Amino acid sequence: MQKVLIIGGGAGGSALLEMLRDSENLEMVGIADINPAAPALELAKELGISIRKSYTDFQKNDFDIVINVSGSNEVQRQLENYFPVSTVIIPGSIANFIVKLINEKEHFIKKLSGESHKQNIIFNSIEEGMIGIDRSSHIIFMNRSASRMLEKDSREVIGKHIHELISTSELPRIYETGRVELNRELQLKNGLKIVTSRFPMIDENGEIIGAFAVFQDITEVVSLAEEITDLKEIQTMLQAIIQSSDDAISVVDENGYGLLVNPAYTRITGLHMDDVIGQPASADISEGESMHLRALQTRKPVRGVNLKVGPANREVIVNVAPIIVDNILKGSVGVIHDTTEIRSLMKELDRARSIIRTLESKYTFDDIIGLSPEMQLSLQQAKLAAQTPVTVLLRGESGTGKELFAHAIHSASDRKYNKFVRVNCAALSEELLESELFGYEEGAMPGVKSGEKKGLFEEANNGSIFIDEIGELSPAIQSKLLRVLQEHETLRIGGATPVPVNVRVIASTNANMEKALLDGTFREDLYYRLNRMPILIPPLRSRKQDIPRIVDRLLMKLNQEYGRNVESITDKALQLLRLYDWPGNVRELENVISRAMIFMNINEKILTEKNIPLNMIKAAETKNEVAIESGSPLQEQLDTVERGILQRALEQHKGNKSKTAKALDVSLRTLYYKLEKFGLD
Repeated sequence: MQKVLIIGGGAGGSALLEMLRDSENLEMVGIADINPAAPALELAKELGISIRKSYTDFQKNDFDIVINVSGSNEVQRQLENYFPVSTVIIPGSIANFIVKLINEKEHFIKKLSGESHKQNIIFNSIEEGMIGIDRSSHIIFMNRSASRMLEKDSREVIGKHIHELISTSELPRIYETGRVELNRELQLKNGLKIVTSRFPMIDENGEIIGAFAVFQDITEVVSLAEEITDLKEIQTMLQAIIQSSDDAISVVDENGYGLLVNPAYTRITGLHMDDVIGQPASADISEGESMHLRALQTRKPVRGVNLKVGPANREVIVNVAPIIVDNILKGSVGVIHDTTEIRSLMKELDRARSIIRTLESKYTFDDIIGLSPEMQLSLQQAKLAAQTPVTVLLRGESGTGKELFAHAIHSASDRKYNKFVRVNCAALSEELLESELFGYEEGAMPGVKSGEKKGLFEEANNGSIFIDEIGELSPAIQSKLLRVLQEHETLRIGGATPVPVNVRVIASTNANMEKALLDGTFREDLYYRLNRMPILIPPLRSRKQDIPRIVDRLLMKLNQEYGRNVESITDKALQLLRLYDWPGNVRELENVISRAMIFMNINEKILTEKNIPLNMIKAAETKNEVAIESGSPLQEQLDTVERGILQRALEQHKGNKSKTAKALDVSLRTLYYKLEKFGLD
């Protein structure tokens, strides 16, 4: 291998290094340049090539070839005088010419490779199979489609005789005769039928140098013909399926205009075919937005959306999917399920579950209704507490559902299969409460002749105990409760031996515990033991958006208690309920609904605004600062209240209708309707 020294680290030196770095005949040994920042020197370092400031720093006999790319004739003369005669000194002009030739060679090679690659892509992309032979009938090329149809890899058959692959091939005869044959049918060994056309290969001198065949699998053609033949039958069957479906089906085009609906659609929606065909996709929507339009905009399916359709505001569940053919949007198809029967069955199921839970005296987090941010935070904290044995302190106003939270925490914990014991501190005297909580030994209680009694802490061992109104505990009982929390043991009244207990304490209060600490009526150390996981349950007035769902659950509960069948409540009645501040919280709301149901006629199924007590109307008048004439009809009074609500909500959200609709828990479509109705648009 010839050893090479490069003189000059400029652009010419860099080009030579790049060109000769992978040479099999030349070894780049050294490079010399007086400029340490020359670009070729950095590349030389990466390649491990020796670097010097001057060629004189190298041994003169170490090189076979010296290439001068410094551009200096004086350096060229010095090199010829310095190195021995056996060393070949190549001037820079010749070196540059060689580099140019090599670069042109590489350019043409890349260009030819690119053209060849394009031809191969085309050759292997066509659906038709192609195979060719040379003068001796040996295979010289075969594309990917031919490999697929012949079930042979092209690398295995190139160079083999054509009859080894296709025993009945006529390509050798085509080469001999030079004639063209078109559309000849042939059956292969694997049973595949093909139609083939054969051609001689003729060079630029008119000489036949081989032959090739182009063939196509006619199985697909036959299959296509059968599909076309059966198309009408399939179309007829598809129409029969659509027409006989109990679920409503509607189809719109890519612009959102109706194309097709079935009889079930007209039955469920109450709309005729003429009301939908050729009309915008939103024509059938009475409340909500069109899922057809959403599917067309997003090109993604939309599933399980609740809407109201048709003039009767029929509640349905809608599934819509875009129709995309060859990546082109053609429209969308929607299936509408009538939810009337489903909702009826779900109500019966919920009613059965409620009865079962009442018999078991247990509740879960599913029984707690609340989608407001405040309630969701409380639920998240409670679910987190349920996964740990930490003591929980439930805080909130009376009637907010603290006991319901206690039940749910126990039911979601690993203690759910053990006892859940409840005690209300405010309902018992101090002596009776102490005996109930801690129990007593025989003879320890005056007035009790004989026997001993387990305390509630012992009864709740391995389970949970709910201590309601814990702020009412006396100092003496607070001290004994602190011992239970610290030492995990209880001491009966009159007893000398502590009883170990493993019990989870859930306490609740509506009192101001911080004020009790300052007043000295509640122990500070006990407070900090109880307050490790405080959960604040919000009052109903701060989460009025939950009132409709709470009312639905109360209707189901009270229907069971009173033997009634009240199905729903009107929107106007709900508006009145939202206006009231509910100082008694959910307990007061249940009282109001209970009173309203009691005074309803036995055959009435919808609770209306006329069933709401008069003080709710007065609350609406006060809160919205609207003047209501007491002698005017009820509907006019309610309209006045509703208008005041809308006007106040719009002002609060600075005219933003989307935020106003969200705050009032109504659809944007409904809000626009009401704004137009009351002249607020």
